[in-house]
Amino acid sequence: MTTSTPPGYSGNKPAHLARMARIEGQVRGIARMVEQDKYCIDILTQVSAVTKALQAVSLGLLEEHLAHCVANAVAAGPDEGAAKLKEASEAIARLVRS
Repeated sequence: MTTSTPPGYSGNKPAHLARMARIEGQVRGIARMVEQDKYCIDILTQVSAVTKALQAVSLGLLEEHLAHCVANAVAAGPDEGAAKLKEASEAIARLVRS
């Protein structure tokens, strides 16, 4: 991607940043729970919520990447398209493993 081409998520950047700020707050809350010796299951419940929130962000970014970056690369030519598809497949594999 060139510097003149905005990333696929640029149209939703404010929403992504707001979502990440909420997740950041949740993580700080979990740290406070640990500092305050809260019940293990309550902490694990919050960790699960943060994990799900991060997964949702990841899926949204992936969807935007496929619709924008990969689609543009495929339109640009077979070599560029194949490279972006491979890159996207590797990213999906990392998300599935996590």
